Amino acid sequence: MPLREFASVKKGDVLPERVIPLTRQDLVNYAGVSGDLNPIHWDDEIAKQVGLDTAIAHGMLTMGLGGGYVTEWVGDPAAVTEYNVRFTAVVPVPNDGVGAEIVFNGRVKAVEPESKTVTIALSATTGGKKIFGRAVAIAKLA
Repeated sequence: MPLREFASVKKGDVLPERVIPLTRQDLVNYAGVSGDLNPIHWDDEIAKQVGLDTAIAHGMLTMGLGGGYVTEWVGDPAAVTEYNVRFTAVVPVPNDGVGAEIVFNGRVKAVEPESKTVTIALSATTGGKKIFGRAVAIAKLA
């Protein structure tokens, strides 16, 4: 996808919602690729020992999926110059064959005509629960 044109964007624009499913297999795969083998991300018994109901998604996996959501809208990952997320909750991923869904939404919070940059406020929820507190991306458009 080509880089989004700055002239086509205005403050208040809403990014299309994106729903991303996560299964326990996704968590195991991410653990292997990232090297984060903490068993709270794939073993329910260990997760319960530390006070969780079930295994939880890696925070960096959740953040990375949010980054993918932004770059899909922007059109080029290299155009995203800043991305910050504050987490407010974990993403439980039950080992039930269904897993969980993360719902991403975004809104253009600010536009800077001189630099052709936009600031995007993101939200992420799972099961209706907010998992991103303050989440912001800045991107330079064409």
